[in-house]
This record gives sequence, C-alpha cells and structure tokens, in this order.
Amino acid sequence: MTKSVTTDLSVGSPMKLILNFMTPLFLGLVFQQLYSMVDTMVVGKFLGVDALAGVGSTGSLNFLVLGLCTGVCMGFAIPVAQKFGAKDYDGLRKFVGNMIWLGTIIALLSAALTTALCRRFLVWMHTPEEVFDYAYSYIVVIFLGIPATMLYNTLSGIIRSLGDSKSPLFFLILSSLLNVVLDLVFILLFRMGAAGAAWATLVSQLVSGVLCLVYMAKRFPILHLSREDLQYRPLYARRLLAMGLPMGLQCSITAIGGILLQTAVNGLGAHVLAAITAGNKVHGLLCCPLEALGTTAATFSGQNVGAGKPQRVRQCVKDCAFVGGVYSLLVFLIAYFFGGQVSMLFLDSRDPEVLAAILPLTRQFLITCSLFNIPLMFIYVLRFTIQGLGYSELAMLAGVLEMIARGTFGLSLVPAYGFPAVCFAAPAAWVMADLFLIPAYFHCIKRVSRSLEESPAAAKLD
Repeated sequence: MTKSVTTDLSVGSPMKLILNFMTPLFLGLVFQQLYSMVDTMVVGKFLGVDALAGVGSTGSLNFLVLGLCTGVCMGFAIPVAQKFGAKDYDGLRKFVGNMIWLGTIIALLSAALTTALCRRFLVWMHTPEEVFDYAYSYIVVIFLGIPATMLYNTLSGIIRSLGDSKSPLFFLILSSLLNVVLDLVFILLFRMGAAGAAWATLVSQLVSGVLCLVYMAKRFPILHLSREDLQYRPLYARRLLAMGLPMGLQCSITAIGGILLQTAVNGLGAHVLAAITAGNKVHGLLCCPLEALGTTAATFSGQNVGAGKPQRVRQCVKDCAFVGGVYSLLVFLIAYFFGGQVSMLFLDSRDPEVLAAILPLTRQFLITCSLFNIPLMFIYVLRFTIQGLGYSELAMLAGVLEMIARGTFGLSLVPAYGFPAVCFAAPAAWVMADLFLIPAYFHCIKRVSRSLEESPAAAKLD
C-alpha cells in the first residue's frame, strides 16, 4: 500500500505543529502571489504605466469573484478536517465526493456569469478610458480560468485538511516557474499584451490542479472514493454549503467595499492607480506569513474540534498571535526602510516621471498599511479559527464590517481627501472587523467547549 502522508494535529506541541505546518503554507502563498506579481512586473516593465494601471484596476473585481470561489473551497475543507480529526474516514470520503459535485457546479456557473458581465462591471467602476482595454483583456481571461482556480484550491484544501501542507507547495513552485516562462513567452514573443499575463496564470493554475489530483490518487489511500462515496447526499451537501458559502460570501462582501473604494481610486488617475497596484503587491507578499497563520489555525481548529480538544484551539490562537505579532513588527521595519526599493520591481526605473510621481505614493501607502499589520494578523487568525470551529456565518459578519469601512472611504473620504484616505481605508476595515471578531472568538470557543463537555459527539455529523 502507498505510504500515507497525513499529519494528526490533535497531538503534540501546538507551537511546533503550527510552525511546521505554516512554513510550507507560507512558501506556497509566496509562490501563489508570484502568479499575480509576475503578471504585474512583466506588464509594468514591458507594457507601461497604463497597462499596469489597467491590470491593477481589476484587483477588487478579481477579489470579489475569485475570493468567493477560493473562500468556498476553504470552507469545504473544514468538515474534511473535522472528520479526519475524529478518525471518521468513511464520512470524510462522502464529504469529498459531494465536494466534487458542488465545486463543479459553482465553478462553471461563476465562469459563465462573470465573463458575460465583466465589461459591464468595469464600466460601473468608472475604469479610466486609457486603461480600459488593458483591464478588460486581462480580467476576462482570469474569469474564464475560474474552474482551474477552483480545481487547485479544492484539492489543495483537502490535502491540507489531512495535515499535509508541503505537497501543494511543490506544485505551486513548479507552476509559478511555469507562469514566469509563459508570461515572457505570451507577452514578449506572441505579443498578446495584458491578456498574455492572464493566460499564463490560467495555464499555470490548471497544471498545479492536475498535479494535486494525480498526487492525491497515488499518496492518500483514505481518499480512494467508491461509487457510493460519489453519490450526492443532501445532508453532506448542506453541511458543505453551510461552511463554504459563508466563507466565500465573506470574501465577496469584503470585496464589495473594495470595489466602492476602487471606483473612487479610479478617478485619481493612472499614476495613483499604478502606485496602489505596486503597493498592494508588495504588502500582499510581505503578509503571506499572516495568511499562512490563518490557514494553519483553520486546519488545526478543525482537527482538534473533531478530536474533542478545544483547549488546544485556545493554545493555537495564543501561539499564532505571538508569532504574528513579532512578524508584524518586522514587516513595518521592512516597509519603512526598504519599501521604495521593493516597489521598483513593478515600475520602470528608467522613467523619471515614475520615480518622481509614483514611488513616493507607493512608499506612503506601504508604510501606512504596515502600521496596522497586527489588526490584520488578528483578522486572519481569529476569522479562520472561528471557521475551523464550525461558525462560518459569524466570520462572514466581519466581512460586512470591512465592506462598510471600505465603502465609507470610497464613497465619502477618498473624494474629499484623496490619496491619504486611500492609504487608511484598509487599516480602518481591519480594525472594524477585529471589534467583532475578538468577542466572537471567545463566544465560539466557549460554546464549543460546553457542547463537547455535554456530549462529545455533539459536533459530529451522522
């Protein structure tokens, strides 16, 4: 029999398990960031500021749609982690079988609707005329690739739920290197413009998803599905949707506020758009460890709730907060002293106009966001922990608060105060979300602990 590579997170030192589990996740997120970063770098370097601004102007719309899809995939993985923690492998396989049906339907519907409506979305967002064609040619291909994106995120989520965070990393490294090559080939050789960057991302995502599928078939005996496992079961489908939809909607609700903000930013000109695009890419890369902590907390919480060990969830949150707090301070120092230099990866340093107009804005944006990385860290850790505990609908409410904050800045403060208001929009959203997430976490962990004390089988699905 093929050797299994699963890891039980319900036994052993929480801090050691967290660091071992999150390190491959962090590296994987870095390489996942490379998908969009390399697109941005190649577009900015070889196609110019207008093309860079066009790709950047699609960021919130991209997050609205792909955030929904990836959030659903992450939510689907929570019941799998809980069943693995409870050693209920028969139930685990039935969840995976129903994930196949639901994931396929959601992917195809999302791709069809978004590709049909994306031009209208860009018009509604007041995308500047000089960057509109770049934005449309890029985002329509990204939306066509939603099935490939969901394939990878669903399968990698299952693999991580079983305690293996290393294997998806290897596939991401390979597909990220492929993305670099394809970006250069499609843009420089085939002259496909901004669409070439999107096609490179689509093909690379598809390759990583197929590799995950082949790997799962060979290395995870407990995932060998029978015809019975593939049978559609309403009870399991409802449980998956109850976990996946709130997580997906939370990302999309947050993105609605981002779209309102982006609409206001679009009116500030191509230089501001380019500066914010570069700043967001750098900050997203620097914050990969915080996102990795959150994903680790979700899997750790799911397995330990399944195993009936809520006290280990509490320790996980404490350990994640310590690691994330120390790293957040490091990120601020990097942004303060080196933010400008890192931002030049996305800009054409030979253009004096870029140096004079865009670079100071990018540095200001980076420093402001980095000042609030600790609130951002708590969003990742607490939101994902709450989801791992089985309360995705509560985590979704944090997204509503983020939407309100970003929407307020987009509708009122950015038109009045301009670029400085843009810099404080995301930090304000993070603080507002934490005001809800902190008490929500204590409520959820207390409720789960009481439920397990009263009936150890209370959290199990029959």
